[in-house]
Amino acid sequence: MKNSPDSSAGEDLGDDFKKAMDEGWLPIREVARQTGVNAITLRAWERRYGLIVPQRTPKGHRLFSAEHVQRILTILTWLNRGVAVSQVKQLLETPQTLTEPAQNDWHVLRQTLLQAVTLLTERTLDDTVNQAMSLYPPRTLCEQLLMPLLAELEQRWQGQFGAQMERVFFYSWLRSKFGARIYHNNRQLRGAPLLLINHSDLPLEPHLWLTAWLISSADCPVEVFDWPLPAGELALAVDHLQARGIVLYSSKAMNLTQLPKLLSGIRCAKMIVGPTVCIHHAELSVRTTEIADLSLAEDPLSAHQELVRRGLI
Repeated sequence: MKNSPDSSAGEDLGDDFKKAMDEGWLPIREVARQTGVNAITLRAWERRYGLIVPQRTPKGHRLFSAEHVQRILTILTWLNRGVAVSQVKQLLETPQTLTEPAQNDWHVLRQTLLQAVTLLTERTLDDTVNQAMSLYPPRTLCEQLLMPLLAELEQRWQGQFGAQMERVFFYSWLRSKFGARIYHNNRQLRGAPLLLINHSDLPLEPHLWLTAWLISSADCPVEVFDWPLPAGELALAVDHLQARGIVLYSSKAMNLTQLPKLLSGIRCAKMIVGPTVCIHHAELSVRTTEIADLSLAEDPLSAHQELVRRGLI
């Protein structure tokens, strides 16, 4: 949508647009900020499904009312319950209680992606995820598609011949895919970044990249370090980047006796994310009272929620 009037932030919007703002109408960028649904997805919902039909200025700029915003939030409620976007309009027009998840796009999408990983077909993998990204907000996509897919793949890979081949293929694709998205977003953003660090010795941590993508999609700059840093150098990196906070991700056990030394001298917000939080739940809960500004999250979704709650994104 490069030529969409909504994307021309620097152009003269005209008196009609300014008058509409004074009357309480919202531009698409503000609606995206309030709802977490980006402008590309809002346009896709309008164009493909007629879910949202905003007003237009004479120059073509979309204008949204408070009722539009509430409708978007209702749409998100259905999506987060597992309903496919193609089924939402009917539910909006004929309110009903969803008693059981319908056979919907999520199952079909997961099976398509699973087959693409099995056959190492990167084009299918990429095209399918690109299409889903245009229709669903990042948080919904993580919750309903990407995280269930990762869980299904991990189960599939238990003791199966070819598992390592599939794992390396998919994890490498995922890191490249979301790394590119984060890089592009960083080029458009200003301000202090969040620093995410792979704190395990695993070469690829897919949930680290999902966490980074969710944060980046909230218009927050992100720097990802894919290897651990020793004590002292972590504080140096935070100082050089002027980071607003650090997130340590690990799916494995940590040496908690080194944690105070590792975080020494770091005055910004701190978070530990990943299965390591479950592994060391009792000990880490104590550490949150001993180490200033330290919080915990078990997965990308809860990390995103906690960062929003703390006002870091």
